Amino acid sequence: MDARAPAGLGTADDLAYLSLMAVSDLIRSGAVSPVEVTETMLARIEAFDGALQSYTTALPEQARAAAKLAEQELQAGIWRGPLHGVPIAVKDLCDTTFAPTSAGMFIHNDYMAKTNATVIDRLQAAGAVILGKLSMTEGAMSGHHPEMKTPVNPWLPEVWTGASSSGSGVATAAGLCYGALGSDTGGSIRLPCTANGLVGSKATWGRVSRAGVWALADSLDHVGPMTRSVADAAAMLAVIAGHDPRDPTSLNDPVPDYLAALGGSIAGLRIGIDESYIFGDVDPQVVAMMQDTIATFAALGARLVPVKFPSLEGLGDYWMQICAAECAVAHAPTFPSRADEYGPVLRGIIEHGHSLSGVAVAAALQYRLKLNGAVARAMLDCDVLLVPGIPGPVDDAANWSGSDSASKVGDVVRFTAVFDMTGQPTLSLNGGFDRRGVPMGFQLIGHHLDEALLFKAGHAFQAVTSWHSHHPNLH
Repeated sequence: MDARAPAGLGTADDLAYLSLMAVSDLIRSGAVSPVEVTETMLARIEAFDGALQSYTTALPEQARAAAKLAEQELQAGIWRGPLHGVPIAVKDLCDTTFAPTSAGMFIHNDYMAKTNATVIDRLQAAGAVILGKLSMTEGAMSGHHPEMKTPVNPWLPEVWTGASSSGSGVATAAGLCYGALGSDTGGSIRLPCTANGLVGSKATWGRVSRAGVWALADSLDHVGPMTRSVADAAAMLAVIAGHDPRDPTSLNDPVPDYLAALGGSIAGLRIGIDESYIFGDVDPQVVAMMQDTIATFAALGARLVPVKFPSLEGLGDYWMQICAAECAVAHAPTFPSRADEYGPVLRGIIEHGHSLSGVAVAAALQYRLKLNGAVARAMLDCDVLLVPGIPGPVDDAANWSGSDSASKVGDVVRFTAVFDMTGQPTLSLNGGFDRRGVPMGFQLIGHHLDEALLFKAGHAFQAVTSWHSHHPNLH
């Protein structure tokens, strides 16, 4: 199949790399049909995903049927919102009745759910065209199962794609979908967004239902969008957010109109900066990117407020103890009864969880309570906090392919896992490129339920920068 764009819309690359919102506008205006856009995406998947390995299951016939239905509804004057007729994809952590859900686990490679995850139902109700299920690390931990697909970074093949929403990052960056769902327990939306040059929204814990989403660690898990622009992420979060009776931990708070929050000045926005935290033991390339980002926000009229972030000594160990203990609970139906079918990384985490004493887990929970209070106090005088995505340029993929990959997690998640512990909303953005041409990212962190403010600030940044408009060359 040729990867061609509809007449009058340039090349297939031009169409594929448009933002979700731009394609949505074209679809709504009738300049392009959902069927044409979907065929363009399916052709790209066929042409490029053999090398990129981002999809574990492509669903061409289902996508065509959904696109045809969207086209008919639009022609009848029915418009379900910005996602109507737009091709997206979902992490293979989300239960679907129309495709297997493996959660990156060879043991579940053929599992068929009897009900969709709530986020899937909400995307379909919004008229989104689901192109397929995206590859991921085993059980959403740091390593891929040896028998499952390992996605390849489209910017530079030898570079890590980030864990665990690796396929979501690759497919979105490569123009094989207009946005994707990911999940985040210690940084697994934000790490692949940093590695692939994307926008990632990890909303407040409980803002998005986890019903029907396989757990890594329930009290740390978040589900959220991964896109190429802030507006795209706002549009997707607006669809999937909100209370769900199927998830008793989901929040009852009303969901704002995130798209309406975009635009306008951010003059006076108080951005918290702790230079010792964001520059200490951080690679000079990341420091330079952060300094440029700070200067951009200052030029937009934001107020830079010095803050003192609490010590994160022990964070990695305590986060791992909570994650491992909750992971052991999540896998009780198949571990240890089928332990030999697990890959080495996830098996090691579960075994670690089983080895922990109640006292050790209690100590981690007490650390978390104190950390949450200390972070809240540190942010009393600012609206958002600005921190890097990771402390250095994206690592080589080979360094994450062995059974010891879990041992590398502590340092790489020191700017991310803390905000899974606190449950605060974060927004990850591309802030530039390293000397290899690989993306580098930063994060904006807000107060609980302040996703709209993060979108406003991130959108303002993208309005005066062009990092998000750069795309990998797949040819």
